[in-house]
Amino acid sequence: MKRRRESSLHRNSSPNRQASFMSYIRHFNVCCFPCPDVYNPKMKSLDRFCTVRLILAFIRTLGLVCLYYCFSIGITFYQKWFIKDFHFPLTVVICHLVVKFMLSGMLRCSYQIYTGRQRVVLDWSTYFKQLAPTGIASALDIGLSNWSFEFITISLYTMTKSTCIIFILGFSLLFGLEKKRYSLIIVVILISAGLFMFTYQSTQFNLEGFLLVLSASFLSGLRWTLAQIIVQRKDLGLGNPVDMIYHVQPWMVLGLLPLAVIFEGLPIATTEKVFRYKESSAIYTTLGYIMLGSVIAFLMELSEYLLLVFTSSLTLSIAGVFKEVCTLYLAVKYTGDSMTTVNFIGLVVCLIGITFHVILKGLDSNGVEGEKEHQGWQQLLDKSAHSDDEEDILYETRNSSVL
Repeated sequence: MKRRRESSLHRNSSPNRQASFMSYIRHFNVCCFPCPDVYNPKMKSLDRFCTVRLILAFIRTLGLVCLYYCFSIGITFYQKWFIKDFHFPLTVVICHLVVKFMLSGMLRCSYQIYTGRQRVVLDWSTYFKQLAPTGIASALDIGLSNWSFEFITISLYTMTKSTCIIFILGFSLLFGLEKKRYSLIIVVILISAGLFMFTYQSTQFNLEGFLLVLSASFLSGLRWTLAQIIVQRKDLGLGNPVDMIYHVQPWMVLGLLPLAVIFEGLPIATTEKVFRYKESSAIYTTLGYIMLGSVIAFLMELSEYLLLVFTSSLTLSIAGVFKEVCTLYLAVKYTGDSMTTVNFIGLVVCLIGITFHVILKGLDSNGVEGEKEHQGWQQLLDKSAHSDDEEDILYETRNSSVL
């Protein structure tokens, strides 16, 4: 009798457990196939089928995270290494932007040939009024970030760039994308205190480089706020990342070109590594390094987008926290970055602030009301922990198709 009662209890609770399991899959988007909304007890193999799919989804997610780590961390160390020898960071960024514009144009043309459908093309009035501020802010963000590599270490760069969360919150409040909450104040205090402790009496602190990357973080906050407003306007038709990159890259080049001419025009015209080369191999080597950086940057953007498409923004945010830890560890281990006890405590405090932000996002996504209230700033802050030195427009298109 007892065994029969336990068996009946097991049968009654199985649908609830299965429904909870499928709800977990749908919430975190770990499975790319649609699951039934109501569990049917007659489907004997559903448990095993969903388990296999979950394992495959876990393997796929792990592979995408590793791919994202390789390109994202790789571009940071690669740019740091290359700019230490080739002291023209603004010129390098312009070359990257041109290459990415060409790649996005090739993808658009391939799509049109394959499907026969025309991609979106903005009129000049909209192109000037809507995309110019975003493109110029993005160009200055990337340019100053790369410029700072000449003066500061990777660890200081990574920590300082994390403050873009604060500026994103500030601009989201200014533009009405976020309402005032005490939890946001806690995030700002933790990150600010962590950054102060990380830079306090640091033997490798450089004020010029610190101000450059801090200015880049400020511009990053403005950049993502403006980009979010543009993407949310469906009448513009820029929900696709390739279209967004294609339209914004020319403005980024125009925004960065005057600075490159002023600060690097004469030096790059007289350097033996470019125009006044003595051997043709020198110019080929330089162009090869620049092209390699451009390809890595483009692949990083694609890996970010794929990770968002096949998982969720919460997964990417969590991966971003661990990516910063990996970056700082590699910087201390292999590039000679030093860190005192106070600096280490500051690192922990700053990471706690970023983690707290990720937890808030996860809690807000559990309720429909929370999602509606914070839809704008949640999407903006998805990239706060991983906004490297390259253009990350792909973050703005969580639910768009690749083409």
